[in-house]
Amino acid sequence: EVTQEDLDVFALGRTGSLANDENKAQLIDQLGDLIVLSNAALKAKLDQQPATQAAVELQRRSALAQATITNFLETNEISDEELKAEYDRQSGGQPKPEQYKARHILLETQEEAQAVIEELKGGADFAELAKKRSTGPSGPQGGDLGWFDASAMVQPFSVAVIGMTNGQYSEVPVQTQFGWHVILREDSRETELPGFEEVKDRLRDAMSQQQFQAYFQELKALAKVEMAE
Repeated sequence: EVTQEDLDVFALGRTGSLANDENKAQLIDQLGDLIVLSNAALKAKLDQQPATQAAVELQRRSALAQATITNFLETNEISDEELKAEYDRQSGGQPKPEQYKARHILLETQEEAQAVIEELKGGADFAELAKKRSTGPSGPQGGDLGWFDASAMVQPFSVAVIGMTNGQYSEVPVQTQFGWHVILREDSRETELPGFEEVKDRLRDAMSQQQFQAYFQELKALAKVEMAE
């Protein structure tokens, strides 16, 4: 006989969710196969083999370890008040993230990039040069990259953009793995930090993990694991 609890545990292990009308019969059949094979092992006394005993014990230990984690998280749930206090603490000292609006002209060599810079110094229009000279996918749009976070760009590019002022173009070519860039920083703006409701679930997970790790380290400090002689 297969109990509902047997089926629930088996289904969670196989599919990550409880059995439903579509897969219940299949899961019962698979669990039945497992029972048939395990009964054959018991009849042949394979459960008395040291390797089998070690495997069974490790499975038992694994289930108990997971039960410990689940029990801790369920009995140490973090309240919304604690979450809000932590959100306020973290967001209070953070500067508002900045976004940038820029164009770029991507070229294959430093010499080509330097030649474009000289044309810009002579009064050439950046967007028109990008359409004519840029090898990047934004070239037909005048090199327009729109608004972006600095972290969205490769580091040499983002460092250059951050170090510029609005309306300034790079007077030294910027090299990345994609080639040589001439960059025009058109604008910048501060953006709002994500709201409490937006990050609450992620913050809860992070705080729960921190609490459990502290508890786990206390357990480890009292334990000693060594090889048997």
